[in-house]
Amino acid sequence: MSDFHTEIQVRWSDLDPNVHLRHSVYYDWGALCRIEFFMKYGLSMKEMNALNVGPILFREECVFRKEVHYGDKVRINLKVSKARRDYSRWSIQHEIIKGEDTRAAVLTVDGAWLNLKERKLAAVPPQVLEVFEKAAKTPDFLWLD
Repeated sequence: MSDFHTEIQVRWSDLDPNVHLRHSVYYDWGALCRIEFFMKYGLSMKEMNALNVGPILFREECVFRKEVHYGDKVRINLKVSKARRDYSRWSIQHEIIKGEDTRAAVLTVDGAWLNLKERKLAAVPPQVLEVFEKAAKTPDFLWLD
């Protein structure tokens, strides 16, 4: 299992009229973190296309804890919180941390893999399984089957 995180640069355009991070930016950061995690372990967009699969989300939820402002140092992590043993369905939790250890938000997504040609849920190729097995798990991780 690997502890994965990515550092984020807060841009001026990420802010709302209250001069803190717009709510939709948290969701963009989650997507960026997931794709960077996949790419780090060899599951690039090109590879997913070759495997004829892509991630699909059923639910996305963010709990906001502390404001994020322009100039804050921010990192986002990735941990699997629930999954079927074949990783055909999964939940990923992202913590958005500002500064050294201030938990600014917790983003949770529930997803699966989509067959890109049939537009139906897909069987999980071995390459995808290998990548998910490298992800850290939350302390309350749960197998779904």
